[in-house]
Amino acid sequence: MDLRVGDCTYRLGVTAEAGRWVSSALRTDTGERFGIECSGATEDEAVDRLVRWLRWQSDHTEAMKVLQDRERDYHRAVTGTAFEAAAGNPPGAEQRRTALDQVDSARRRLDEVRARRPGE
Repeated sequence: MDLRVGDCTYRLGVTAEAGRWVSSALRTDTGERFGIECSGATEDEAVDRLVRWLRWQSDHTEAMKVLQDRERDYHRAVTGTAFEAAAGNPPGAEQRRTALDQVDSARRRLDEVRARRPGE
């Protein structure tokens, strides 16, 4: 079974081991194993748990990327306004405040995603 999550496609596999079902994922672009194994009492339960984790992982990766982008924006705002102040222009407090608010918003979003992490 292939599953597309975000910009990745995974091939899901499931096997029976010691009376439990265990699912795992391979990236179709690289053929490499990705993520965790998930077990369940049934094949469907094992696959459903893996699908939830893969979707969460995609959300987490995206939230991390957004936070890092907002942090870079903030650092550019701080350094940019420092040069303005050195040139005799008033510091861009509003620009820095807006950038910092965006960092905080991205951090809260990441915290929300992390709180939803499914059990393994």
